[in-house]
Amino acid sequence: MARGDWVTVRGGGVFGLACGYELAKRGMKVRLIERARIGAGASGGTVGMLSPHVPDQWNAKKQFQFESLVMSGAFWDAVKAAGSVDAGFARVGRLQPIAKEAGIALAEARAKDAAENWGPEFLWRIAKVEEFGAFAPVSPTGLVIHDTLSGRASPRRAGAALVAAIEALGGEVILGEAEERGPVLHATGLAGLEALNAAFGKPVGSGVKGQSAILAHDAGPVPQIFAEGVLVVPHADGTVGVGSTAEREYTDPTSTDAQLEDVIARARALVPALAGAEVVERWANVRPRAASLSPMLGAWPGRAGHYIVNGGFKIGFGMAPKVAVVMADLVLDGVDAIPEGFRVEDCL
Repeated sequence: MARGDWVTVRGGGVFGLACGYELAKRGMKVRLIERARIGAGASGGTVGMLSPHVPDQWNAKKQFQFESLVMSGAFWDAVKAAGSVDAGFARVGRLQPIAKEAGIALAEARAKDAAENWGPEFLWRIAKVEEFGAFAPVSPTGLVIHDTLSGRASPRRAGAALVAAIEALGGEVILGEAEERGPVLHATGLAGLEALNAAFGKPVGSGVKGQSAILAHDAGPVPQIFAEGVLVVPHADGTVGVGSTAEREYTDPTSTDAQLEDVIARARALVPALAGAEVVERWANVRPRAASLSPMLGAWPGRAGHYIVNGGFKIGFGMAPKVAVVMADLVLDGVDAIPEGFRVEDCL
């Protein structure tokens, strides 16, 4: 495609916004159409943990995610430079308590895998929990896994930052409906998966509800924490995001219930510094999960000029920088660098 031509992105979640930004940065006229509001689905959440898969049993999916996480700092800095809005990104690292003595040997083995697969810039190491001060997790062994690759971003601020960047680069962000111009990237989350299920006559994806919360506690620039499914992410605005549930069956996609209260209680037990922190918001919505368990990327079969960008599930913010580059390469230059397992046909 010639630079300066129109391209349309449908969907105001992190995948759609990141693709719109990347296309605008490359000189395209971008029209991003969001029917409801920016971050109306899973991208409007509260947690924002950007963390890697474990570094063992390395594969194309883990390599793609690793490269995207490495890109994240420069990506969000460039977004801020373009639109003058900060996404709240920081590479703060992550702590995972080692609950049992048997876990020490596994953590040591994975430290070697990280050294091999991540290279020297980022660490996966065993450390004493006392190194991390007041905002540290309870660890039965007194030890934690500390990785320096993980980062955080405030989901809603990230959405606002991408909108500002797209508009500053000459793009349009339209709430409601509008005419499509040029090739169309469909980054429409759960609604998009449901449309694909109907179009292909088989389930290619589904939704998984997640509940999370925001607590009022200013922890400073300290590592985020993960243990037994509970995420605890301190943000720069003096709050902490905690989550989340994973519900395959639900009746109300945006209601919270006792399952979230259990997550909050577990977060307080995991991080004693949160014991008296006020809950300032409870949140719930549905995350799009492709049948392949990876992002679903590529040309829409049978629809020339249409492309699918979906299935971010729990790792959308971490994957978005690399997803945007790969999709821009495909749409603009016909360069297909989508890894095996991420393709639309992997779900068919």
